[in-house]
Amino acid sequence: MQTIRNNLNKVAISLSIAVMGIMVLLVTWQVITRYVFNNPSAVTEQLARYMFVWLVVINAAYIFGKREHMNIGFILGKCSPKMQMILSMISEIVILVFVLAVLVGGGLQAVKLGMPQMDSALPVKMGIIYLALPISGVLTTAYTICNMIDLIRKTEKA
Repeated sequence: MQTIRNNLNKVAISLSIAVMGIMVLLVTWQVITRYVFNNPSAVTEQLARYMFVWLVVINAAYIFGKREHMNIGFILGKCSPKMQMILSMISEIVILVFVLAVLVGGGLQAVKLGMPQMDSALPVKMGIIYLALPISGVLTTAYTICNMIDLIRKTEKA
């Protein structure tokens, strides 16, 4: 399971670094065209906006994989180890159902509906932009399954 998690981490980190690097270049060009040439580029502004969305959803999946998302640890800390495992497993199941329904299912529907529609500023179909949702959903699903297997193995060892 650790091998799968490490490979998922490499994919998420590589995508994040690439997107962030491109965003830095785009925003730098936007600043130069706006303040030096007095002719701002609408294309770079819109593209940077979309890339920021991609960066957020990819990193959200990565954070779920590391189990560093927001939670209320106070309640979990008051429970016995067995109850902590049960509550953690319930949490992972709820996350899995949500991700499959909203990010994967809803994201694929958004991609399908957005494919005929072109962006107003870029020569890109909106379905390509919406692909961030199902990609993040697949990554989060894989991470959540890894988390559930790790919880089961941890319980078996105890």
